[in-house]
Amino acid sequence: GSDDIIAGNVSKYIVLPAAYSGQPKRGHLIFDACFESGNLGRVDHVTEFEYDLFIRPDTCNPRFRVWFNFTVENVKESQ
Repeated sequence: GSDDIIAGNVSKYIVLPAAYSGQPKRGHLIFDACFESGNLGRVDHVTEFEYDLFIRPDTCNPRFRVWFNFTVENVKESQ
């Protein structure tokens, strides 16, 4: 569920439509936070243009999520 504890960063997580199989096409987003200061813990695909992103808590104060740092690749022009 969305209340699960998020322990690590996503690493080159490719978001594919539910019924899709095969290699990712342009527009199938690739999220990555596997680098120093990256803090994206989970990505949920809602629709082609909507994603729920879950940011890990700050290291020194787990009550806060003051910043975010991750990359998104493989976007298409209309996105």
